[in-house]
Amino acid sequence: MTEWLISPGLTGYQDALRLMEARVDAIAAGEADEMIWLLEHPPLYTAGTSARPEDLTDPDRFEVHEARRGGQYTYHGPGQRVIYTMLDVGKRGRDVRAFVEELEGWVIDTLAAFNLRGHIRPGRVGVWIERDDQPPRASGAKAEDKIAAIGIRLRKWVSFHGISINVEPDLEHFSGIVPCGITEHGVTSLVDLGLPVTMDDLDVALRQTFDARFGAPAQVRP
Repeated sequence: MTEWLISPGLTGYQDALRLMEARVDAIAAGEADEMIWLLEHPPLYTAGTSARPEDLTDPDRFEVHEARRGGQYTYHGPGQRVIYTMLDVGKRGRDVRAFVEELEGWVIDTLAAFNLRGHIRPGRVGVWIERDDQPPRASGAKAEDKIAAIGIRLRKWVSFHGISINVEPDLEHFSGIVPCGITEHGVTSLVDLGLPVTMDDLDVALRQTFDARFGAPAQVRP
C-alpha cells in the first residue's frame, strides 16, 4: 500500500528533508507504508551530488540547499509540483536505472493525460518537450525544453527525493542556475505551453497513472 500526502501552502526544504528521512527509515524497518508526498517549496535552489559551482550563476538570489541526491542544480518554487517518492526499490528489483526510467515513464504517462508528449533523452535525466513553435537550434536539431526534473537518493534500498513538474512556476527564476548542467536547452511549464492545467488537475493525473508503473511491490518470501 502506498500512502499519498498532499501538503497545502509552501513547505520548507529542511522540514521536508527531516520528514522524508524519518519516513524512509520507517519504511526500511517495515514500520510504515511507502509514501508519495506532493508539495510546493518556497523559491530555492538545490545542489545535487554532481553540482558544479560555476552552474550557480546567481548565488545570492535564493537559499541554496545541499540536497544529497543525484544530479546537479535544480530550482524549486511556487507553481511547481514536487513529488517526493519514498518507495521500496529493494522489493522492485534493485535496479536503480530501471527505477529512474519508471519515474520518467510515470511523468510521460501523466503528461499524456493532457495530450502532451514527453520525451526522454540519452544522457539527460528528466522529461523534455519538443517545441515545434520555436526555431531549430544552431545545430539543426529541433528545439526542446525541460518540463520535469528527476533526482533520487537511496537509503537501505528505499528511495527519496524524486520528481518536480513545472505547472506554472516563474520560469525566470531558473536563470540563477544552469538547470541540471544543461546550457543548450530551456525550461518550460504546462501553462507556458498553453495548457490551462491546475495543480489539482496534475495531482489527479499523477494518481491515475501511478499504479500502472508502481503497483504494490513484490512480496519477499522468507
